[in-house]
Amino acid sequence: MSESLHPAAPHHLPSFITAPGDTDVLMVAVGIILLVAILAVGNIYLQIHSLPERMAHKSQKLQFEIVAVLCLLALFTHNHLFWVIALFLAMVDLPDFSTPLRSIAGSVQKMAGIPPDPDPSEPAKTPVHAAPADASGKTTDPVGKGEVPGHA
Repeated sequence: MSESLHPAAPHHLPSFITAPGDTDVLMVAVGIILLVAILAVGNIYLQIHSLPERMAHKSQKLQFEIVAVLCLLALFTHNHLFWVIALFLAMVDLPDFSTPLRSIAGSVQKMAGIPPDPDPSEPAKTPVHAAPADASGKTTDPVGKGEVPGHA
C-alpha cells in the first residue's frame, strides 16, 4: 500500500491526527487527565462532606455521634438538609445540663440524710490489697513495698 493521501484530504494535517494503527497519544493523555480529575474532585467532595464531623471531633462536642450519623445520612441519601443540620450542630455548643442536675440531686440526698450516689463520670475506685501481717503486726511482703511482680 502506498502512503499517499486521499486526493480530497488537505496536504497539511494537524499533529493530533494519527495514522491508522498508531497509538493516539492525545486520547491517552486526555484519559489520564480525566481519571486524575475525577479522583481529585471525589476527594475534595469527601473532604467537604466530612467537614462537620471533623469540626465536632476537633472541639470534643457532646453531639459528635449525632453529627457523624447526619453526615452519613447525607452521603447515602443525597439529602443536603442532613449535611446542613450536621454543620450547624457541629458549630453550636450544647449546654451541659447533667452536671448541675447531678449536683442538685446530690445536695438533696445529703439534706435527706441519704448517702449520695457515686458519680458515674468518675472512674470506680478499686480496692488496694494490703500485704499480709505477721504476729508482731509488721507486714511481710515477699516482693517488697507492696509491688506486684510484673510481666516482662
